[in-house]
This record gives sequence, structure tokens and C-alpha cells, in this order.
Amino acid sequence: MGDSGARETYLPATWAREIGAVLKDGRLGPRSVVVGHSFGGLIAMKYGAEHGAGLSGMVIVDSPVQDPNDIPLPKPGSPSRSRPKIHPDLPTALARFRLMPEQPCENDYITDFIARTSVKPTKGGWTWKFDFKVMGSRRFGEPYGEELKALKCRAALIYGEKSAIVSRRTVAYMSSVMGPKAPVVEIPEAHHHVMLDQPLAFVAALRAILDAWARDPL
Repeated sequence: MGDSGARETYLPATWAREIGAVLKDGRLGPRSVVVGHSFGGLIAMKYGAEHGAGLSGMVIVDSPVQDPNDIPLPKPGSPSRSRPKIHPDLPTALARFRLMPEQPCENDYITDFIARTSVKPTKGGWTWKFDFKVMGSRRFGEPYGEELKALKCRAALIYGEKSAIVSRRTVAYMSSVMGPKAPVVEIPEAHHHVMLDQPLAFVAALRAILDAWARDPL
């Protein structure tokens, strides 16, 4: 959360190119699987629509692509300030940490780890590492629904039973777009942040999908 370099502008096209750069720099091979959660899943869809022919598959994790006939989810707006607030001390900063969208999470040790690795000391106290410009509303201007339809690789969907942004209707629509062979897995008792709520169940589902694909390579 904020250890990478900052940019003047943040656009889906840039993030999609960076997926390819990571695959290349990591020498992960031409038949990699991309796994993207939330907004990361939307950017993975864009990459898959443009470069998916070079992938073995893509796993989308609780990323909403609604039926175009549904009332669209409200898009998060730009933050009310251009830079993160400075907190007087570390405990105050950690106490302010929230998941987005807000939800309960019983695994406090995970959220505590994320919070502690997402802050930095600064003049006057402690603040968040990430660049607030990332939160600009332009990141949701991409036609992700069309990109889901245009994927050039096989795909799977994992979602939380209690997700605030991926409804059963959304799951049904995404499944219909991906096709009958695309695995769709609900993680019981999980909210939007599936890997924080039910990490072992999430890993088990992901391993099962990857194992099935490995047994049936394209």
C-alpha cells in the first residue's frame, strides 16, 4: 500500500501495461494465470481483453460487472483532500485504518499487519503511504463489462457470500458472460475482502481452480 513509485496520473491503460511488465520482469512464463481482487480484477479484465491470448487463465475475485439493465453501483468519488491526513502518533494512525468498503473482519492480525505496513513517519506525525491521486474517479471510466466479454483467455470467479458489491444477480450475469465452463465459487461467510475474511477457504478454492486448469491445459 504505497511502496511503489508515484505518478502524476493513474489510468486503467497504465495499470494494464504494468501487469504485462510484472509478468515479463518476473519471468513468470508465457502461460501465467493472473488473479485480481476488487479493482485489481477489473484491471485484469482489461489486460485479458487485450493480451489474454498469452495467459493460461484469469481468476476474478469479487470484482463487480453488473448486468447493463441493472441500476449501476455508485462510483466512488475523488477524495475530499489531495493528501492523506497526518496523525499525531502511530497508534492513532493505526486506529483510523478502515477496509473499503467498510466491513467487519474477525482476523484482526491480518488487518493490523496491513495497517502497520501502510503508514510512514512524516513531519508532524504519521500518515498513509499511498498516493491519494490513485482514488480519482477516472479509474472507473473503463468499459469493464465489454472487456469481460472480450477476454482472450479462460476465466473464473471467486466471490464472498456477504459481499457488499457483488450480488447474486451480478454473479449470474458474469457467469453468463464467461460461459458455462468458467468456475464460479462462493466463499461462505466472506465479505468483499475474501482473502482477509476466509484466507484458507480462499486459498483452497484458488488451488482447486489452478489444479483443474493444469490438468486441462489450453
